[in-house]
Amino acid sequence: MDNGNVYNTTTEPQAKAPRRLLSCTLRHLRGWRLPTKALQAILSLVAVICEEIVEDCIKCGGLYFFEFISCSAFLLSLLILCVYCTDVYETLGEDKVQKA
Repeated sequence: MDNGNVYNTTTEPQAKAPRRLLSCTLRHLRGWRLPTKALQAILSLVAVICEEIVEDCIKCGGLYFFEFISCSAFLLSLLILCVYCTDVYETLGEDKVQKA
């Protein structure tokens, strides 16, 4: 008996199913959560666009703060949609996603 062939069936790694890059799933945002997050992303994008339309302002501090908040809300809502609607949720693990 050849020693190299004895262990072939037990030491070969199991082939994993091929994973698609960024496959979309709606398992983690069910019911009212998906439309709410999508609406949040759309409204925050509209807020950013409306802020950019303003050409002249006398005291711009509040406008800049509004721009920062609306842009941050848009980017964070897109991040949440990307994490919960793709395979990133399974890749990172539920415990790590819940901590963040």
